[in-house]
Amino acid sequence: MREARIKVDPDRGEAVYHCISKTVNGEKLFDDTCKEVFRRQLWLLAEFCGLQIVTYAIVTNHFHILVRVPFRTPVPDQELLRRYGLLYPKPTKYRAAQLAVIRSQLASDGPAAVEWRRRLGSLMGDVSPFMKLLKQRFSIWYNKAHRRFGPLWSQRFTSVLIDPARAVTETIAAYNDLNPVRANLVADPKDYRFCGYGEAVAGHTAARAGLCSLSPGLSWQQRQAEYRQVLYGTGAAVRTRGRPIDLAAFQRVMKERGRLTLTEVLHCRIRHFTHGAVLGSRAFVLTHLEAYRRKTGRRERTAPRPLPDPGPLGALFTLRGLRRRATS
Repeated sequence: MREARIKVDPDRGEAVYHCISKTVNGEKLFDDTCKEVFRRQLWLLAEFCGLQIVTYAIVTNHFHILVRVPFRTPVPDQELLRRYGLLYPKPTKYRAAQLAVIRSQLASDGPAAVEWRRRLGSLMGDVSPFMKLLKQRFSIWYNKAHRRFGPLWSQRFTSVLIDPARAVTETIAAYNDLNPVRANLVADPKDYRFCGYGEAVAGHTAARAGLCSLSPGLSWQQRQAEYRQVLYGTGAAVRTRGRPIDLAAFQRVMKERGRLTLTEVLHCRIRHFTHGAVLGSRAFVLTHLEAYRRKTGRRERTAPRPLPDPGPLGALFTLRGLRRRATS
């Protein structure tokens, strides 16, 4: 029996999730055309489900999405119809006829309209339907375009519930946008068109809004200046592989007593950011651990653990003991 995913009830409050999914067997299947199709579907389905993409990164065999799920409120019928049009811009004759019946019944709250409203509303304001739609629709396109069949994704998506505090969400956002840098695809994420920061620099309105949501009230120019320092630090350069440590680097490390800066940490692969269950302050992790216990009745032998690096991320805690195989 699969264990429940740790989520915040969207009827009770806002939540931020770091979602990750890999291709079957980790195969490098996605070229630029695939990434472009996935990128377009990502933005379309986020608008359909009423979620906000803070940032994302798509590489050859997996993707990362940092998504904010707002407090769920009733969606008016006209907005449901608009979102439905996004999902099916070229409806079949059967779907068009069905929609005509629904439109005629919406005013009188007919049974077909009530059922349609309930079914469509269940897809709104929840990370699970969003991820299911995204992966399913992209899989259908990919298999048809490449004349293949069978699973495209290795397993259900992984999600980490993120503390909504700015310091935490901004750190995870930077970790996502630095994915192509860690993969040696580019030296600067602004040059990678399939990540949130690259799209924002290129002028994508929703991508800019996502990153600006980390610092409400700031213009894009102000937010970009702040965020770029988180990505690279002032004058920081991307590390290169295969070069020996020179004397200046040795002296710097000794002077800093072996401590990494946040910039250096974010250029490393951090397992806790992608394989945990909850990430944030100790109080945030404990709150959601207790909520999980109440929901499932299980008393897991686990507790918040501080991240192993005692430097810039030392204030963060992770919940790793719940290796949940998500039900939704």
